[in-house]
Amino acid sequence: MRETGTARLMRRLNRSAVLNLVRTASPISRSEIARRLELSLPTVMRMVEDLVEEDLVYFAGTEPSGGRRRPLINFNGAAHTVIGIDLGGSKLYGTVTDLTGRILHEIRVPWHEAGGPDCALDSLYSTVEELLAFAETQPGRIRGIGIGAPGVTLSGTGTVVWAPSLGWRDLPLRELLGERFAPPVFVENDVNVAALGEFGFGIARNTPNLVCIAIGTGIGAGIIIDGKLVRGHNQGAGEIGYFLPTPADLGKQYAGFGALEDVASGRGIALRAHQALSAQGHPLSARRITTEEVFEYARQGESWARRVVDEAVDYLSQALVAIAALLDPEAIVLGGGVAQSADLLIDPIIRRLQGVVPFVPRIVASDLGPRAVVMGTIMLVLDATTGHVMVNQRS
Repeated sequence: MRETGTARLMRRLNRSAVLNLVRTASPISRSEIARRLELSLPTVMRMVEDLVEEDLVYFAGTEPSGGRRRPLINFNGAAHTVIGIDLGGSKLYGTVTDLTGRILHEIRVPWHEAGGPDCALDSLYSTVEELLAFAETQPGRIRGIGIGAPGVTLSGTGTVVWAPSLGWRDLPLRELLGERFAPPVFVENDVNVAALGEFGFGIARNTPNLVCIAIGTGIGAGIIIDGKLVRGHNQGAGEIGYFLPTPADLGKQYAGFGALEDVASGRGIALRAHQALSAQGHPLSARRITTEEVFEYARQGESWARRVVDEAVDYLSQALVAIAALLDPEAIVLGGGVAQSADLLIDPIIRRLQGVVPFVPRIVASDLGPRAVVMGTIMLVLDATTGHVMVNQRS
């Protein structure tokens, strides 16, 4: 009898649930898996057999309790490696990791502003070559290459539709990398990948309803609802940098960065600080001030810096109100470069949200920091190469 589509989907869901539980809770027995997932023991045994055959799990040890000593199942993440790339706004960050999240090797390459789109692509090629050369010296099987790309990205084809920080338009990135490198390549929007990183390894691990907001050169959000990544009809879900801070922004053209990014991203905060300093004739206006300096001057009580930061917090709070009211996430994770100054952001944002929305989500700073995207590439590659389905499940 031919297996129906519904039966195949249920098998994938069950298999994914078993794999995710072993990944997050091993060592664990098959009977405990069956109990936690409310599956029959024979079903769990079949799933485990499949995963053992794929070298994703293995048996080692037995339960320490008395009575019948059941064999324990362990996640075999160390037997597989992933090449992870974060195409950030200011630098490229690449890693070789295993499936447990252990970083084996890492590279940081600054973008050259005068280089242009072709230079950025060449830098990516050379970085992947170096990472693959290292990965080939490791005992683990190279499972795939995961890329987090800034801007709108079509995950199905791996095409970067528009990445303003790199100058890429309609770039068939997965195809170009696939022509050069043997391991399978998977390309996804970078903030979506960061959300996968937070879901798989970060402060919101296994939180089925979360939004990850990256505040750096631009601003974007990765959305996970009921354990599934939300991409949208045009795969532009989460492009919150295009939120409008005021009605005066209606009717304007935003071909590159969006209106919210102009006032609340790292780039926008630095620009507004420069404008404020220039209006005062302040000596600091003679050079380009960095976002980090703006936050440090705000900590020191400089009035101009406090005004710039407070204004950015207002705009970010408005964006979080819209997200909380529309999606009702359990957690909002702030990441990206600006989130390194979370001490000046989170408490003021929470105060602004109190009483404004029915449910204020847990708002926290990423504990993965700049590694959120490369941690997310592990989940991206694991999902794509195992037929894995992200599921609404707690550890």
